[in-house]
Amino acid sequence: MKKDVLAEIIELTKQAGSPPLETRVPGLFMIQGDVPSHQLAALYKPMIGFTIQGTKILTVGERSTNLKGPSYFVLPLHIPATGTVHPTRDGRPYMSLGLEINQSILQSLLRDTNEVQLPGAPQEEFSGCEMSVELLEAWLRLLRLTKNPDEIKALAPAYEREILYRVLTGPQGWHLRQLGQRKSHFFQIAQTVQWLRSHYMKPLDVKEAAAKSGMAINTFHRQFKRATGLSPIQFQKQLRLIEARNLMAFEGYTAGTAAYEVGYQSPSQFSREYTRFFGESPARDIAKNKRIESLRGA
Repeated sequence: MKKDVLAEIIELTKQAGSPPLETRVPGLFMIQGDVPSHQLAALYKPMIGFTIQGTKILTVGERSTNLKGPSYFVLPLHIPATGTVHPTRDGRPYMSLGLEINQSILQSLLRDTNEVQLPGAPQEEFSGCEMSVELLEAWLRLLRLTKNPDEIKALAPAYEREILYRVLTGPQGWHLRQLGQRKSHFFQIAQTVQWLRSHYMKPLDVKEAAAKSGMAINTFHRQFKRATGLSPIQFQKQLRLIEARNLMAFEGYTAGTAAYEVGYQSPSQFSREYTRFFGESPARDIAKNKRIESLRGA
């Protein structure tokens, strides 16, 4: 039964390509094939990811996680990350789905399960989780709507809610529960992340950020890294580097102009940190990515 469900999911995902394909279902996107590493270095939205087949290696901070299909993972916050994807050993292409977390549906679900005894959280750190038959079936129901657009408005919220519920009751449900508790440290860190996304160009005063979160500075550091896998300074730095790369790749900025635009005062420091994060100097990285894109478009 599980194999049959997975086979239909694979069939429905064959329409995808390596750039993410946004479906008609709000928040649902799909990917298939050889995804360039520069496409995977990004600020990831809060989402539930489903590796259907193949393997995705996602690196958050100093930790790399192998996400071998079929499995799912939870990113409850905006997280800067890098990654690579690989086909299966017998050559079948990498395939995945992503579903952005709908906060309204999540909050409604958390209210309705407030008195339900949910399992504990043995996996607080980011990792891949095994797919149950029930979760696979919920994904399939949502995916079928891509072929039945007239049903999306009526049924998509119900299927999204079921996916969130299955994740909530799984090994990484802790993240979703904490996100809904306004007095939790996790919720406060989520608010800080939102602030950082809008103010990453400005110097970061960690003491001020900790005070806004209502935490002592040591507690703030610990909770921030627990939630994101990064220190606040690392988080801001990676946001800056990803944004600078986008400015150079898509808007034609020079390395020096992009560096200043995202908050760097020293082009040499920018170049060193860019090379350390992306593995190439800004000029070589952008040139390589342009070659890759031209070959894909040929």
